[in-house]
Amino acid sequence: MSRIDVVMPQMGESIAEGTVSRWLKAIGDSVKRDEALLEISTDKVDAEIPSPAGGVLTEIKVQEGETVEVQTIVAVIETDQAAAASVPAPTEPARADRTPDGEKPSPASAAPQKPPRPEPAVATAAAAAPAAPSADGGSETSDERLRRRSTPLVRKIAAEHGVDIAQIDGTGHAGRVTKKDILGYLETAERRPAAAPARAAAPATGEIVHPSVEAWSGDRVEPMSRIRKLTADHMVMSRRTSAHVASFYELDYTQLARIRKAKKKEFEERGAKLTYLGFILKAVADNLRKHPILNASVSGDNIIYRQDINIGIAVALDWGLIVPVLKNADELSLIGIAKRVVDLAERARTKRLNPDEVQQGTFTVTNPGVFGSYVGVPIINQPQVAILGIGAIEKRPKVITLDDGQDVIAIRTMGMLSLSYDHRVVDGADADRFMADVKHDLENFLEASV
Repeated sequence: MSRIDVVMPQMGESIAEGTVSRWLKAIGDSVKRDEALLEISTDKVDAEIPSPAGGVLTEIKVQEGETVEVQTIVAVIETDQAAAASVPAPTEPARADRTPDGEKPSPASAAPQKPPRPEPAVATAAAAAPAAPSADGGSETSDERLRRRSTPLVRKIAAEHGVDIAQIDGTGHAGRVTKKDILGYLETAERRPAAAPARAAAPATGEIVHPSVEAWSGDRVEPMSRIRKLTADHMVMSRRTSAHVASFYELDYTQLARIRKAKKKEFEERGAKLTYLGFILKAVADNLRKHPILNASVSGDNIIYRQDINIGIAVALDWGLIVPVLKNADELSLIGIAKRVVDLAERARTKRLNPDEVQQGTFTVTNPGVFGSYVGVPIINQPQVAILGIGAIEKRPKVITLDDGQDVIAIRTMGMLSLSYDHRVVDGADADRFMADVKHDLENFLEASV
């Protein structure tokens, strides 16, 4: 018999930990290679993890609901030698590749024989410097630099809460700040007296705390799922970060309704579903290139104008919300968009998305109209600067002007679009020009272009 370790995979470059959502197999069950073994949840994606080998599940080391670092052994599979010969070596690194606090070391400490990869200039220019000045005016030592680098997860938490990692007493290797250290620091900061002058003048950052409410007799109380908790924290953080403003536009979809009816069967024969969402995504992708400020991000005092146009599409799931990304949407035809949307939505619902398919979005579209919502004001998906909301599309009475100038009331297919945008960098005129162009393209869509 041969022992095969099942480890928590790293589902994306910035992911440092994952939560076991559900075990699909029990101890003693036989499993086949690549058969779904467990479900995990990270702050990027929910996914099913396949078994690395065929055999019998003999040990479960991490229970449902537990969160562990990537490369942690979560289970053990026993397989015979013949089967083991065809199984790739486990990806779990030797324990020597871990720091004493159990965290995966940074490139600088894990491979000292190679120069460290420089960090992005805008975000961490100091981290890339070989000898940055220390607090006392001298040169920063390698231990000080290692301590400040920490893990991607710790740096992310610090950035979201405006915390300087160098000010935290770390308990890890060389004083390295761990996740436990920074969460403890934030908890302590939250308990400081609200009347303190420094606290009163501070911006609305810090640890996101959801107030406790008393449960009454007969109430049912259940903990938030990981994806729900992450969504809640992300939404509150977004409202704190961006100056939210919204614009609303009414659209006449009557021409699109005719085109959709005429082309629907043809699209189905080609393996695609022609929906209003496909038309809207096409118009948005085409106009983001004309209005680059809507396809940007804010980085400190800088504006990053994204070259790629990657549109995130919010998908409502029974257990939460996920936003798969339609990469290079401006390069796709209408039928190409239609096929990709169906594929992404289906794999989101069955937890088969790849990590890179929920990352690097530059603009987001959400469609609450499918549930009957007339119009809504969505919250911006950070670090983007705008999100488009689609209202219900239905027949309504509308005043139209005939060619002879006479006004009449007609039955038209109508709907609302809303745009939430970050007023720090997007002015009302910028947002409204973009929306006016999207409206024009949708109301004047030519059947010949489908």
